[in-house]
Amino acid sequence: MNNVSKKLCLVIVSAVFVLAGCAKKPVRPDPGSTVLGPTGGGNITPEQVNPALDPNAAGLTQRDPNVIETDDMIKGLLAPVYFDFNESNLKPAERAKIQAAKDYLAKNPQYRILFEGHSDWRGTDEYNLSLGDRRATAAKKYLISLGIAADKVEANSKGSLEASKNADDATMAKDRRAEIIVLKK
Repeated sequence: MNNVSKKLCLVIVSAVFVLAGCAKKPVRPDPGSTVLGPTGGGNITPEQVNPALDPNAAGLTQRDPNVIETDDMIKGLLAPVYFDFNESNLKPAERAKIQAAKDYLAKNPQYRILFEGHSDWRGTDEYNLSLGDRRATAAKKYLISLGIAADKVEANSKGSLEASKNADDATMAKDRRAEIIVLKK
């Protein structure tokens, strides 16, 4: 086969593929027969597209990303109790947070509360562990004084284990706290 014949065959085969690929365009369906209907909305409501818009879904709530829940506990549901530097005395403004823990237990008697004491990074590990314990115990005693049974409340210390090292004053103030953790078991 000579060069001209090869080129002619190549052109014919290419034309067949090109023409075969250019099939008739599909017919668009009638908009009234589609799911969305003629106006693009059809009988579908915005609630069906996004159930979060459903006003009847009042029982569903958006989860707080700061709340951590496991089978055993809920952390971040109740606000932490903050303390002044090197102090374990409850400030009057922080007592309302412990009152909120009491109210939560009243509505959920199957649960218990754990106060987890923390300190900022300054001080020795031993001192910070002790300070965290005093903070957690102070919160525990106050909750018991509000009428909660002692067996429903625990105290634990993490000291400066989770503290931000060499932090600024605002960060250190957040490290001086007693976390209120709901225990499910």
